[in-house]
Amino acid sequence: MAKKNKVINLFGDNNVIPNTKDVSYSKLLEQFIAPFQNNFPEDFFPEDIFEFAITAWNFGNISMLIPKEEFEKTMVLAAEGSDHYQLLRKMINYKAANFKTYSNFIKDFEFTEKKGKAILTVETQEKEAYFAEISGFSEMSGFDDDDDIDDFREYEENYINRFAIVVKPLKPFADWLFNLYPKDEYPEFMESHIYLVNDEIDDLEAWLKKKFDRFFKFELDNWHTEKKEWPQKRTYKMFKQWFQVELSTMVFDTEEEPVSKSLDLF
Repeated sequence: MAKKNKVINLFGDNNVIPNTKDVSYSKLLEQFIAPFQNNFPEDFFPEDIFEFAITAWNFGNISMLIPKEEFEKTMVLAAEGSDHYQLLRKMINYKAANFKTYSNFIKDFEFTEKKGKAILTVETQEKEAYFAEISGFSEMSGFDDDDDIDDFREYEENYINRFAIVVKPLKPFADWLFNLYPKDEYPEFMESHIYLVNDEIDDLEAWLKKKFDRFFKFELDNWHTEKKEWPQKRTYKMFKQWFQVELSTMVFDTEEEPVSKSLDLF
């Protein structure tokens, strides 16, 4: 199957979206992908294409909601983590230019089959729910479908001049801990640690590669203080295998009460 036909063959050529008030976001997504059929890598399956397109769609929404300089900081991280950054950027710009009135974020998608035909279903979120989920907002009162960019930017006053590194232990860490305490239940990690770092770091990923052992040691010490029993040859690769790591350049405080701080961790 030629790559340019992957999505067309899956759904057929009739991707015209009816001009109705209750437009289908699954149809919007198909139409959004159509101009880029020839640009996806040969080894992309249809699911890969839709996942990539959803990322571009959501980034396109974000680009219209936050200050340009903050969005560009986010895209620096995207460039580090993507092998197809130029395509991602083209699709982001295309979304902002051609689908700006469709402001819902796409959270997930699913393929089902009906009478031998593939059916795409997507799950969407309005912007307040989406940002509440990805940014840890508990409330964003006064946010409704008619809010425009200026309304959103009033939240800039709550922007914290820090980047965030979110670290959650994975199975290799749990295995190590369980070997130390075999009589205990196998550990399940329900929470993550969030580390705030300087927001003037030019390349957060490159910085983390140099500083990762600080976070590694804090995570180890939080569960087992006997340093002689820690893994001794700790590498960045090992750090990424032992921990789920997320990087964020957008940190907001929605509370009026000042943040309290104890002694420095490091």
